[in-house]
Amino acid sequence: MGAVWGTIFVVLAAISVTHAQLSPTFYDETCPNVTDIVSGVIQNASQSDPRIGASLIRLHFHDCFVQGCDASLLLNDSATIVSEQQALGNNNSIRGLDVVNNIKSALESSCPNTVSCADILAIAAQSSVVLAGGPSWTVQLGRRDSLTANLTLANLNLPGPNSTLETLKDRFSVQGLNATDLVALSGAHTFGRAQCSTFVNRLYNFSGDGNPDSTLNTTYLATLRQICPQNAGGTNLTNLDLTTADTFDKNYYSNLQLQNGLLFSDQVLFSTSGADTIAIVNNFSSNQTAFFEAFAASMIKMGNINPLTGTQGEIRTQCNAVNGASGLIMGGVASAKSQDASVSSI
Repeated sequence: MGAVWGTIFVVLAAISVTHAQLSPTFYDETCPNVTDIVSGVIQNASQSDPRIGASLIRLHFHDCFVQGCDASLLLNDSATIVSEQQALGNNNSIRGLDVVNNIKSALESSCPNTVSCADILAIAAQSSVVLAGGPSWTVQLGRRDSLTANLTLANLNLPGPNSTLETLKDRFSVQGLNATDLVALSGAHTFGRAQCSTFVNRLYNFSGDGNPDSTLNTTYLATLRQICPQNAGGTNLTNLDLTTADTFDKNYYSNLQLQNGLLFSDQVLFSTSGADTIAIVNNFSSNQTAFFEAFAASMIKMGNINPLTGTQGEIRTQCNAVNGASGLIMGGVASAKSQDASVSSI
């Protein structure tokens, strides 16, 4: 029996290493300044790009919804990788990859081969919210980076700006997230920008009858039509939050109550008849503390979606390619700089 129990103990120990739990103290000994380094790079980038915080939090969202929080989104096309960056929810819309690479370079200089790109995304999301005046939370750490990407799963899992409430709930439910998580995480649209192409269908011919979306405030409609003329190019940008564009606050929910939600996937949270999300929107609109607490809790919950830990995956030395590969490192940075829509589908 002693030998048997010894064998069982070894097996259990191996399992615990492979599936280790995330911990806020994971880098306390190996890279104690990790959060300060990440925040410093973001703060510097925000001086010339006030949209960068919204872009970085979106990267974390869109990463976690595909294979879990494993930095698979950051991988460029290579001989063995088909990048998730070409998915419908990402193509020509993700940005901030250059800033992620700058963060990685700074961390490699200070703590070589230590901090994963998946953890960089998690820390960057929290730092971006704090820098915009939003809540802080204890970021759980210890994720490792995937060796693969999944374009098919990205196309399947990522909700879009025209998603119905039913679709949004389904996509979130797959990730173990409920209606409160959906409404709270949608509050990330309290800052950032979106391209006309993501909402122009609401302005002119929403149901194929030549009329705009009836859930869109008519005054706001007139403003948006000035920004996005009919049959023009869809690359013009406007604020996701028309009141406080670069501040993380509860105004996103007040906008929904006035039918001033920019994306259809925003407005359905309040304008879908009989929806349980309406009461949540009303609560967050009247109580910013409740929103901040729920947002922080939902971010922690989302950050725990299927992370690689222990000996799974790897710690990439560059975020755009697996170690030892000749991934298109600079290609990813260049394309990120050219992509202009900081719209989040979450």
